[in-house]
Amino acid sequence: MLNIKWGVVLCGIAGVFGFQEKLRLDRSSLQNMIEMLNHRGPDGQGIYIDEKVALAHARLSIIDIEGGSQPIHNENQTVWTVFNGEIFNYIELRKDLIAHGHHFYTHTDTEVIVHLYEEYGKEFVSKLNGQFAIAIWDITCQKFMLVRDRVGIVPLFYTSENGQLLFASEVKAMLAALPDTPSINPAAFEQLMTFWAPVSPGTMFKDIFELSPGQMLVAQRGNISTHRYWDWSFPLQNEYRRGSESQLRDELLHLLIDATKIRLRADVPVGAYLSGGLDSSSLVSLIHHFSDAPLRTFSLAFASKSFDEREHQKQMIEKINADNSHLLCRDQDIAEHFEETIWHTESPILRTAPVPMKLLSSLVRAKGYKVVLTGEGADEVLGGYDIFKESKLRQFWAKQPVSVVRPTLLKRLYPYLDVSPGRAQMYLQNFFGVSLNEPDTPFFSHLPRWSTTAKCKNFFSAPFKELLQNNAENVLADHLSPNLKGWHHFNRAQYVEAKTLMAGYLLCSQGDRMLMANSVEGRFPFLDHRVIEFANQLAPNIKMKVLNEKYLLKKAMAKYVPKSIVQRHKQPYRAPDIDAFFSGKTPDFVHELLSKERLDRYGYFDSKKVGLLLAKIKAGHAIGFKDNMAFIGMLSTQVWHSKFIENFSESLAK
Repeated sequence: MLNIKWGVVLCGIAGVFGFQEKLRLDRSSLQNMIEMLNHRGPDGQGIYIDEKVALAHARLSIIDIEGGSQPIHNENQTVWTVFNGEIFNYIELRKDLIAHGHHFYTHTDTEVIVHLYEEYGKEFVSKLNGQFAIAIWDITCQKFMLVRDRVGIVPLFYTSENGQLLFASEVKAMLAALPDTPSINPAAFEQLMTFWAPVSPGTMFKDIFELSPGQMLVAQRGNISTHRYWDWSFPLQNEYRRGSESQLRDELLHLLIDATKIRLRADVPVGAYLSGGLDSSSLVSLIHHFSDAPLRTFSLAFASKSFDEREHQKQMIEKINADNSHLLCRDQDIAEHFEETIWHTESPILRTAPVPMKLLSSLVRAKGYKVVLTGEGADEVLGGYDIFKESKLRQFWAKQPVSVVRPTLLKRLYPYLDVSPGRAQMYLQNFFGVSLNEPDTPFFSHLPRWSTTAKCKNFFSAPFKELLQNNAENVLADHLSPNLKGWHHFNRAQYVEAKTLMAGYLLCSQGDRMLMANSVEGRFPFLDHRVIEFANQLAPNIKMKVLNEKYLLKKAMAKYVPKSIVQRHKQPYRAPDIDAFFSGKTPDFVHELLSKERLDRYGYFDSKKVGLLLAKIKAGHAIGFKDNMAFIGMLSTQVWHSKFIENFSESLAK
């Protein structure tokens, strides 16, 4: 048996590849880049520079401190890499590579990458089970590569400037080396105000791109090419995975057990987030029942009862006797930490939900933990969101669009809708009746929500509207699978959700950025590619039985999770929005950034319309979803512009 320590690599990476004869980047510029990522890896830095490539790494060292520093190379130093993330099947891969004659000089999972590349070329990525952003420099072939994990857990950005390709874990690292003041990408902003995030590979910054989930970039002989090595895929209708319900249940449970156990591999303590919902409760139950890992959980609580889930968290904590810490988030905490949150998201946001997640990761770090498992991805993979129910009912309704009975079915989804029957009927008719005559369009499931979000654009100023092409849906369609139209409408909804909200917002603004702001790594068993590929082969009616979401997961976890949690109505994670800024003393930055002078100077929003919304808020009039999204979207955009466009040079000087 191999006696191997597990090298955890929480970090940030950055660097440059030059297309010219010699690299035109001095060491101080590279140093500026990596220092902007110090929060991702505060324990040390590593740099490799030759005539064509500069690679930099900011490390959060946990074990193998002496031998695990990056950049890492192969035996004859012809292949170099810097890497952010985890290769969870690293032990098995290392054993196979040693059997093939490869020699290792570290105990980290990073070194597996260079030897796998030697052995399999660019196909090496298909061997990896993990979450990763990888840069590889092959000196012999003069080939430079960037690779991002299948679903987009770990971020990776790039741009081309003056004959050089710059890359980094976060945009701010590249801004530190670019000579010009950054500017906004208007098309990406319009997309964000529809889908909650720009369409990948676009970002909020002009001429700066993200490497899309499941993509590889290759730069060689003056050319740059990208290709997708993995994507979500579903069968054509009636070609689903066969097996009895019990067989499929057991297979899912087996996969989830293994996906969880390999994500517990570490020589440091590993914790878990516990929200009180089915997903996180399933996760901590799997840890409790199928591993020897000490169970340390972290939970988020809210002063406002409408957002708080402590009652359900307590049930799970008592059932498995977990050692739990919780963070109580108050309205003033959200307001106080909002600006710093936008510094880490590097993007406007439409809800305040990322702020409490950043505060929770600070608790994790304060308790001495650097790694947490989370239940993110279960809804997308196994059919858990209300949007999938909505789509199912709207497909049913579309067959008889004039029926007055059909809309009442949607009321079953929202028993908590606290309005009169007449208003509820009108709301459901107006909201879910959007594009009801187009049930075969690939985006049918998402059109009502996108339509609501897009109303934020009503606040755009007239000059800014002139910069927009209003083609967000067409751009998105161009970047999705050509097989989309051939899938069942339920699977289409899953795919669109995974490629938009999950990858662009949940795993980024609410996930990696809020974790790494406090040097904490998140791991996601439900996003193990084996779990995804298995679930994607299942018939829709076993993922959602009538309107019973995540049906197969509930069956798999029935013995391990309290019945009350399995059967409870799903409560989406939310946080106070407008109330966070106006329930007490409104912070000065809100007044400053939403003042007429600042709004007119930045130019995105109509100051008169913003003023009317502020007057409505201060008068205590009813505030709905659209107002909340519009306000947070406008405030976060103003913060984003202040930090990254107007004052970034000052941030760099600090």
